[in-house]
Amino acid sequence: MSAQSISNPPPAHEDSTIKISKKKKRKADEVVNGDVGKAEKVKKRKKSQDEDVPPPADENASLVDQGSKLDMDAQVDKTAEKAARKEKKRKRQLLEAQPTDNQRELPTPDETPAPSGESNLDGSAEVPVSGDAAPEKESKEARKARKRREKAEKAALAASENTSPENNASNSTANQPSSLEPSSDAIDAFLAANSIVIHTSPTSGEITPILSFDQLDIAPSLRPLLSEFKNPTPIQACAWPGLLAGKDVIGIAETGSGKTLAFALPIISKLIKESPSTQKSKKRKRGEASGISVLVVAPTRELALQTHETFLKFGGPFNLKSVCVFGGVSKDAQINDLASNCQIVTGTPGRILDLMNQGDCDLSAVTYLVLDEADRMLDRGFENDIRQIIERTSDSSRRQTLMFSATWPDSIRKLASTFLKDPIRITVGKDELTANSRVEQIVEVFDDARSKDRRLLPLLRQLQADSKGRGDDSLILVFALYKKEAARVEENLRRQGFKVGGLHGDLSQNQRMEALENFKTGKTRVMVATDVAARGLDIPNVAAVINYTFPLTIEDYIHRIGRTGRAGKSGKAITYFTGDLHERALAGELARVMRESGFEAEGLKKFPMTIKKKEHGAYGAFFRNDIPASAAPTKIKF
Repeated sequence: MSAQSISNPPPAHEDSTIKISKKKKRKADEVVNGDVGKAEKVKKRKKSQDEDVPPPADENASLVDQGSKLDMDAQVDKTAEKAARKEKKRKRQLLEAQPTDNQRELPTPDETPAPSGESNLDGSAEVPVSGDAAPEKESKEARKARKRREKAEKAALAASENTSPENNASNSTANQPSSLEPSSDAIDAFLAANSIVIHTSPTSGEITPILSFDQLDIAPSLRPLLSEFKNPTPIQACAWPGLLAGKDVIGIAETGSGKTLAFALPIISKLIKESPSTQKSKKRKRGEASGISVLVVAPTRELALQTHETFLKFGGPFNLKSVCVFGGVSKDAQINDLASNCQIVTGTPGRILDLMNQGDCDLSAVTYLVLDEADRMLDRGFENDIRQIIERTSDSSRRQTLMFSATWPDSIRKLASTFLKDPIRITVGKDELTANSRVEQIVEVFDDARSKDRRLLPLLRQLQADSKGRGDDSLILVFALYKKEAARVEENLRRQGFKVGGLHGDLSQNQRMEALENFKTGKTRVMVATDVAARGLDIPNVAAVINYTFPLTIEDYIHRIGRTGRAGKSGKAITYFTGDLHERALAGELARVMRESGFEAEGLKKFPMTIKKKEHGAYGAFFRNDIPASAAPTKIKF
């Protein structure tokens, strides 16, 4: 081969192009397969061929041509070695990855040879050359094709890494929710065992209960706080999926079933994801937009404080500020707390409405509204206040409304339907009024009301002796009907040597909070209270409830005995029944509630067993819920 032919190669032909391309391809395959010796023989053979070429006429031109030829050989060798390393790495990753079905299998060099104009093993374009000339520049179309292939290879490798066991193990250690949902048989068995009925709307979709905390899709930082609980309660398991999906929810479950945590945990998780990691408690000036996102309305001060403590426990570590507002105390401290950029407000309807009308509580940014013990607030005079409060919050399209209660009469459900949009209704037990099945119910009938005092003292001593025999620190809660009656019973027990406290409306708020705290901590073993302590209070270690006077409604009786037998424990409820005044008309309903729970009261049979028709709180006995009413008004033409 002459120097002239090396420096100025003749035009390329198709046969020579295919021949040289196959030679380079074979060389790359030999390096990939580890046949280094064969590659060395090819290099020596090529070198010997170059030595047989006669010397060029021009010595300088010969030196230049030889240098360019050596550079070209070095470039080819470097490219082949680089391709071999990449191919070995790719094969090793594919063997370790175990690719899925939807993953594209990448061809090996031996299966599909790269045609002229396409990429080599290293991703560079294969360009036809003639003789020993250097390859031409990669075309625009070939470069685009190469980039697409590289992108597909990276996506395939990433998918294989995500499906590997090592990656799954790292995800589980990072406290991520489990992707394994319970089987349909397990869900059906759970719903049947707990008598759960879920009513969904066409827009809400199917609800899959969360049977373990591993399925819960919440902020990972919240998971350590759930370590004290074993499994979700039935109302929590069924309410969490809808709440996390942003749906309106109605929850009906017995007392002590964990309704507070059922709505508090999803709300806190959403606030953590929506808010910055650090919240500044900068004081808000009057007239500035409020940062209140959550509003929880409760019927009593004690229940509002208990809900406030739950939000502090789970939201406090994440700088989520909660404020509790209620009557009976000065407004100044509450106004200052509301001005310090709080996110959560819990309170009673009266005080919330009062601060709202003063301009100190701006609810225009509220996106989570919770009505706790909703039946009592709607049925006992709070309906107008609730409507005014809801009108000041965000529009229903941007607001998530939740209602939780232990009872849900049909008349109240019809009124509450105006507040919610396509709600999910979850009933644990029955839609009708039911008592806690873990509470033993005992009724003692008296002919004379004065006999109740003589019976109360030995009963308390017997219950305290049983508590000491079991070695636990059980508490006893005594319910009276009126404030004066509660104060009298409390004073009588104190004179008999009992450590007793009182909780009723004649006490100041500080006295009520102190009495409740002493009872929770066990400083006082007995507490005499009116129905202000009947709703929602979670008082641990209450072993027995004594109804010194029967309440005015059977709903209040259900809530009273629900102060014991909480969190899966058993309890006892002893009721004194005389048949005087309002009690005679409630004997039939009391017998029905006890019979549904598996208990009998022979002494009640001397009273009429008729059950009085339910009356509406606003419309009385004239309210009819069995007459269909048209949604649109009827136009009358004369």
